[in-house]
Amino acid sequence: MFHGLRTVVYNVADLEAAKGWYATVLGVAPYFDEPFYVGFNVGGCELGLLPADDSSTVPGSVTYWGVSCR
Repeated sequence: MFHGLRTVVYNVADLEAAKGWYATVLGVAPYFDEPFYVGFNVGGCELGLLPADDSSTVPGSVTYWGVSCR
């Protein structure tokens, strides 16, 4: 059973530019801000930014859903 969206992580070419854009659009600073990952709390869900590199990162995003564990 789905419990809703939990996390979306976007691979971004320019982490600093993306961090600034999302901070402006969301109106909040990231709660986690490191060179390897930037995380925003958006209504209880995680919006993450992951720096993309040409050698190992798949373009796009990854979405995580909350589910029941049994």
